[in-house]
Amino acid sequence: MTLPRKVAALYAVILGIVTLLNYIPGLTDAQGRAFGIFALDIYDDALHFGSALWAAVAAFLSTRASVLYLRVFGVLYCLDGLLGLATGSGYLDLGILVYGVQNLPFGFKILANLPHIALGGVAAFVGFVLAPKDAEARA
Repeated sequence: MTLPRKVAALYAVILGIVTLLNYIPGLTDAQGRAFGIFALDIYDDALHFGSALWAAVAAFLSTRASVLYLRVFGVLYCLDGLLGLATGSGYLDLGILVYGVQNLPFGFKILANLPHIALGGVAAFVGFVLAPKDAEARA
């Protein structure tokens, strides 16, 4: 199995777990915030589930599908996290349209958006940088 397919499969597992966070007793507080930091709603769950499903299908289909997934997912999620860091709202869950710019503490914005920045950044790095090197090494 190629590196992009392995990473896409790993993302399917990670995002599947993230989808379940709201439904595991003890991981949310009285206000419904996961780990006491951010509240995940049905839109977030749908986004994470769709991303997990997309990753799983890409990993199953081919290296090419996995590279495409990593590149597109990576850019979309990283930019969403950066927008959230700057404005307090992302675009993937339509937060920027629903809530607009939010005046949130910067520390909170970092904690809430770091997962998207990290997941997106790593996916884009693998898709754009490591995948071509992996393909060259296999040729």
